[in-house]
This record gives sequence, structure tokens and C-alpha cells, in this order.
Amino acid sequence: MAEAVARVARKVNEVVENGGHHLDLSSCALNSFPIGLYVVMTNVTQDIQSITLANNEIKALTNKFFSTFSQLQDLNLEGNVLRQLPNEVNHLLFLKSINLSRNKFQEFPDKLLDINSMESINLEDNQIKDVPVEKLSSMPSLRLVNLKGNPLNKGNLNLSTLKFQLLL
Repeated sequence: MAEAVARVARKVNEVVENGGHHLDLSSCALNSFPIGLYVVMTNVTQDIQSITLANNEIKALTNKFFSTFSQLQDLNLEGNVLRQLPNEVNHLLFLKSINLSRNKFQEFPDKLLDINSMESINLEDNQIKDVPVEKLSSMPSLRLVNLKGNPLNKGNLNLSTLKFQLLL
């Protein structure tokens, strides 16, 4: 545990000191985003465009996370235990790519449909059965949705209106 805490501190200090645009806290044994980091990173949060929180034990992200890192373009939450996203995820007006693979989603996170800048959604290896294909097709920037490894009701999918690449 001490090693994971030291790794988080080291990675955050690098971003704060160097004015980096990417925060990588993958494989740090996190079960949530550390509250203390909001204070430590106050002066650089608007510069952060990419966050990786992959391979942790995160069960939920707070509204504060999405309001603090409002400039995010890329968010990698692969390999956690997320079941849903808070409504505030749609405040990420610049988000282009989100990786939610290998989590615990049983339903497609509908709030992602409100993000017009979204280009890529990865929900591989979850437990999603239904996909809002028509709503996804109306997203202006969407290019790719990865739903491999989900128990989809493929018979219900209308693939004739697709304007993006759908991986099943």
C-alpha cells in the first residue's frame, strides 16, 4: 500500500512540476480518486487533457472529478469495478475518447450520448445487453464503439443506420 501511495505522489508531482497534460494513476491500488489531489493539483487541472486510472479498484467517480477536470479529452478507466457514471460526465464537453472496458457496466452509459465531441467509446468486456444504436448514430463526431465481449441482444440491433464503426 505504501508503495502505491508513493507512486501516486510521484506521478502527481511530475504533472504539477512539469505542467503536464496527462495524469497516469494506473495500477495504483485506488478505490476512488484521492480527494487530496484536487487541492494539490488546483493550479494545473485546466491543463489536464488526459487521465488514466486503469487497473485500479475504482467503484465510482464523484461529480467533483468531472467538474474539476472539465478540459479532459481522453479518459481511461479500463479494468476497474465501475457500474455507472454520474450524470456530470456530460459536463466533459471536450471528451473525445473514453475507455470503460473490463468494468461492471450492465447498461450502456446513456450520459455519454450527450457529449457531442465523443469520437470513441470502449465498453469491451462488460455485461451490456442493449445498445442505443439510433442515439449513437446521431452523435456528430462518433467514429468507433467497441462492445466486444458483452452479452448483447444482437437480434435487436438495427445496424442499417450506422454512421460509425461498431465492434461486436
